[in-house]
Amino acid sequence: MENPALENEVMQTPPAPAADMRQNKPRRRRVRETPGDRAYYIITYILLGLLTLIVLYPLWFVVVASFSSAEAVFAGKVFLWPVDIDFSGYAKCFERSDIWIGYANTVWYTASYTLLSVVFTLSAAWALSRKSLPFRKFFMIFFTITMFFGGGLIPFYNVVSDLGMLNTPFAVILPGTVSAWNLFMAKTFFQTGVPDSIVEAAELDGANRLRLFVSVIVPISAPIIAVLTLYYAIGQWNSYFNAKLFLTNRNLYPLQVVLTDILTAAESSAGGDSMYENMLLANQLKYVTVIISSLPVFCLYPFVQKYFAQGVLVGSLKD
Repeated sequence: MENPALENEVMQTPPAPAADMRQNKPRRRRVRETPGDRAYYIITYILLGLLTLIVLYPLWFVVVASFSSAEAVFAGKVFLWPVDIDFSGYAKCFERSDIWIGYANTVWYTASYTLLSVVFTLSAAWALSRKSLPFRKFFMIFFTITMFFGGGLIPFYNVVSDLGMLNTPFAVILPGTVSAWNLFMAKTFFQTGVPDSIVEAAELDGANRLRLFVSVIVPISAPIIAVLTLYYAIGQWNSYFNAKLFLTNRNLYPLQVVLTDILTAAESSAGGDSMYENMLLANQLKYVTVIISSLPVFCLYPFVQKYFAQGVLVGSLKD
């Protein structure tokens, strides 16, 4: 039976003052910093600041030099800001049709290579992470050997030639599609980041192995997929050796090979220009080509940044 007097007393009780509530909250104990602690923090911040400058200044200098006149850069007048702003280097690069063809080829090669590499790496890593895989130890040893030993350049060329891939886009896309290092990193991610309970629940619901991998494993593997995408995309974007070795058709050249040929032609003093003018041209094109070739990579990184640290850390743990 309810007591009306007690209910009225409770309703008429004023709330506790805010000051009393603040007094009841536990206070954080402030740790006293000794002079040694302050000296340590100061030295640490100074060293981190110097390391930041060491990393950022070369990037900033390349950007500044690409917008400066070739004479100012060659004379050493450019340090922090552009001197005699000049866009002729960009104009000389972008007026060439071979650069646009190289850009299109590189985008195609990078997208195809990255897609195939991520699919093959994830599939193989998931299979190797399952203890029920037949001959699992044999496959582990097989992939490990490829990390330390290679067949050599001549056998590599002969394999590509015998497969009929010379002077075709497949010579750039297919070789090196799966990296053993990335494979083991993805395998460790699956072993440590995918609980067995999820796999068992999917199997109890009637999911076969393909359905389990596509509908359950891939959606929860965003961190390692982002890391693999970044690694494979950057590696292929900056690659030029396979294209230089297997391609002779200039219409199939990727961007890196095109830019290398431009710099080589500028430094070889072809035509009737003087050696000094060719040196200025080569020096200017050097910084412009770095910006042109690196810009897509800088645009890609922000989209995978939030997954990058998580995927690398989880994928690098020992099982």
